[in-house]
Amino acid sequence: MAKRPEVLHDTRAVTYEQFHWDLLYQLRSHATKIIHKIESSVSVQPMVHGSIARGDVSETSDIDIIILQPVSSYRLELALGKSLQRELIQATPSMVLKGHLYLEDNVVVSFPIFKLRPREEEFYQWGGALDSKGLESGMRVPGVDKRLVLIEPSPTGHIEHGVIGHEHEVAKKLKVSVDIAKERVRVLTRRDSVGRTGVYLNRPLTESESFEEVAKQLQDSDPALRRTIDRRVGRRR
Repeated sequence: MAKRPEVLHDTRAVTYEQFHWDLLYQLRSHATKIIHKIESSVSVQPMVHGSIARGDVSETSDIDIIILQPVSSYRLELALGKSLQRELIQATPSMVLKGHLYLEDNVVVSFPIFKLRPREEEFYQWGGALDSKGLESGMRVPGVDKRLVLIEPSPTGHIEHGVIGHEHEVAKKLKVSVDIAKERVRVLTRRDSVGRTGVYLNRPLTESESFEEVAKQLQDSDPALRRTIDRRVGRRR
């Protein structure tokens, strides 16, 4: 069941039991190995984002890894091996088209097909993101979960703060723009009131298809996607 936005007026302290620390260590160790594979073959610096970066993991936590710039999907897939599923996703017509590789053990590796906007990069900082050095050093970072609750790591677990009604303060703590804070509150509260709205584009790939060739086909057939790409690369029509 999806987590619903929560209006939290007081701070709340959460203490982790030993099994939580053990689970966090296991997930981070696995994430680090995958990130090192990507770093050595594609020469980029991927980041793990979400609960593994913040520390508030559960037994159902995915390992979400993002690459913040376009890369060769061939080299990436060569490093990671066979995927359980491959797809292209675009949340809205104006947002970046991303490739998703679904691996075993609830691992998802995502990468943009074209350049990210600053606010799209901020999305990952909003939720909490760490590179391999941060993971290996045991660092945990603050970030906002899908309940719209700010998770701030503490020595014994984490502290929870409300986001709704406190967008400016939370944005300042996370060093992101208040626009991304307001946007996330608007999107998630609307989703809660009207139900899941889905995504603009979701295109599964067959084994014989590459991300780049399918992205080109989509660009040729979808004027909205073509305009979005043109704006990112500075082309005018």
